[in-house]
Amino acid sequence: MKKFYLLAVLTALLCCQVQAKWQMKQSPLMTKWASEIDINNPLPEYPRPQLVREQWLNLNGLWQFQSGTETDQVPSGKTLSDEILVPFAMESAISGVMAHHERSWYRRVFTVPMSWSGKEVILHLGAVDWESEVFINGKSVILHQGGYDPISVNITPYLNNTDQQELIVRVYDPTDNRGYPRGKQTLHTGGIMYTSVSGIWQSVWLEPVAGDGVSNLKMTPDIDTARLNLRVNTFTDKGQTVNIIVKDNNKTVTTLSGKANTDLAVAIPDQKLWSPDNPFLYDLEVSVQADGKEVDMVKSYFGMRKSSLGRENGVLKMFLNNQFVFQMGPLDQGWWPDGLYTAPTDEALKFDIIKTKEFGFNMTRKHIKVEPARWYYWADKLGLMVWQDMPSVNSYTSRPQPIETEQFKLELNRMIDNLWNCPSIISWVVFNESQGIHNVKELVDMVKAKDPSRLVNCNSGTDNATEGDIFDVHSYPPPSYPNPANENTNKMARVCGEYGGIGYIYENRLWNPNRDIMEYSSVTDVEEFFRRYKQYNTSLLDFKVNQGLSAAVYTEITDVENETNGLMTYDRVVKVSESRVADLNKMLIHGDLKTRIVMPNAREKASQWAYTTIKPASDWFKPDFNDSNWKRGQGGFGAENTPNAAIGTKWNTSDIWLRKSFKLESCTPEEINNMCLNIFHDENYDLYINGILASSGKGFTTNYVIAPLSDTGKAALKPNAINTIAIKCSQTIGGQFIDTGMMIFQIINNSK
Repeated sequence: MKKFYLLAVLTALLCCQVQAKWQMKQSPLMTKWASEIDINNPLPEYPRPQLVREQWLNLNGLWQFQSGTETDQVPSGKTLSDEILVPFAMESAISGVMAHHERSWYRRVFTVPMSWSGKEVILHLGAVDWESEVFINGKSVILHQGGYDPISVNITPYLNNTDQQELIVRVYDPTDNRGYPRGKQTLHTGGIMYTSVSGIWQSVWLEPVAGDGVSNLKMTPDIDTARLNLRVNTFTDKGQTVNIIVKDNNKTVTTLSGKANTDLAVAIPDQKLWSPDNPFLYDLEVSVQADGKEVDMVKSYFGMRKSSLGRENGVLKMFLNNQFVFQMGPLDQGWWPDGLYTAPTDEALKFDIIKTKEFGFNMTRKHIKVEPARWYYWADKLGLMVWQDMPSVNSYTSRPQPIETEQFKLELNRMIDNLWNCPSIISWVVFNESQGIHNVKELVDMVKAKDPSRLVNCNSGTDNATEGDIFDVHSYPPPSYPNPANENTNKMARVCGEYGGIGYIYENRLWNPNRDIMEYSSVTDVEEFFRRYKQYNTSLLDFKVNQGLSAAVYTEITDVENETNGLMTYDRVVKVSESRVADLNKMLIHGDLKTRIVMPNAREKASQWAYTTIKPASDWFKPDFNDSNWKRGQGGFGAENTPNAAIGTKWNTSDIWLRKSFKLESCTPEEINNMCLNIFHDENYDLYINGILASSGKGFTTNYVIAPLSDTGKAALKPNAINTIAIKCSQTIGGQFIDTGMMIFQIINNSK
């Protein structure tokens, strides 16, 4: 007892000395949670909510740290020169280092509780970026490559007979200088690439297990047969018996006994389905019996839900629980100004998901990053569908490295295995915008064969999807949809995997005011933000109803470094009203449309316009203007290199002026109020109705979008009469196209 007491005192004194030396650094922006971190016990929550044991030991906290070289000897028994707060990446402010080292060493000592005697001691490292080698008491126990994978290793054979054990982790992270998955990390920050993340960035912990106990659970819900397909894998296979209890809160729903390491079908009577509107989770208890006695017991949870394709009105769509649910979510990069890859606290981690729900989203796209297990727990519990990206290789770099294809495949398989049990994940995204793209068919076939319970998005942001379940286009700033002329459009669900990016600098909360701001469009006040956001959602509703769109992803939930496109700032201050955004999102998710075309665009029906590319007289837009000397051509007008454009007449000059007349049939005042344009403009345009400026647009679209008419423009319309429409469009760079139609667009809001 004296020996244990003296060790405790010495450990406490050592912690005091380390604390006196260690200091948290300050990044340009810090979240409110950074000051709430207990440096003696950061992130104290149990790290793995889907396989819980009562006994465990958190090893997060202050560790010794120093940079290294390739030829270093293992510093066993030596005090390292610096300190770091684990589990925060070394480049982060919270870590106390705030610098990148390609090679580094971590060291700490720990004591195995005496109550664990007779059990196997498992060491867990949630994630270490990128290569890590673990040493216990000077001996190497595991070498791991992969920055997003949990590492678990039995360290029992390496423990000594003293109270104090030494844990050392060697880290190597070349970041841009290797062709392995790294997402948006870079050593050359700027634009949409962010500060690198090296070393330990998820929780480190110990737990005691029985040698014949549970190694992992594999759970696959089947709502069509009302059962959970469950496999309880154990460390050894000696014919152990597993006893299963499923609970609805504290009420037992079903029980089952069977053999470990076999596939079991657990009936779920009167099943309750998981969805964003009702994220119901069943509790699960699994005990293992060997030689007639219980050797292990774990707790978990699961959700009964189904992700699949189905047809609605003949169009293939993404279904949840055998019904079409429009999926609307933000792009979620998962970066923090003070913790980088690691949220400062569990409350902070939860906060992003809470806000995503409060903004009215029912889905999020976890963008080329894998999160700690507790992030998915909160998505499961709070009810948020997740598109899970595989971290990409050579993301947006001018320094591409040879792609390490086998490593990519290995980490892709691990990601699926490690996140298998999360009901919130409804699709896997293999590639993003063709970054590091390779072996497409092989990898998509592998993922589909491995996990037929989820949809597979081959390449988010492609113009020509050929594999997988989802045809996913990106369009900035306004949204778009896959080209109906593409033969694969009807073989896959159609989604807009990125759009928006409305830049709004809030209270001058900038990461680096001296660097260029990254945004796709910009606004200076909240009302202009909502005008654009509403216009984009209105177009998406049209795409949902009339073009078979299944989902859309808005860029983005938070600012990130020099990006100012977030609904929140980088330090998680809300920029815009959650309820106003939520109203627009719910209108899109639940809404329907009644439309009537009053003037078709070129995609709907070809029509003739008068046009000129020579600057006309100043009254060119008035109804009585004489355009008899203008040319005549069929809409739309543009250049052949413009995607999705329905070109009737070639236009390749900087400016074009268009006029035509159309008869507006009988319309009620309500129908006039619901009148809008269905326009494709690349780039800026001004549109007049009967001589009145009725609509203007800046920038470009990549397809036909819904654009509102001004009140004065609507008032200028003449029912049961001939109306004149006149447009000027200007072009500066890239593709060019102009065409418009007009429709009555009545939104039926079913979200109430």
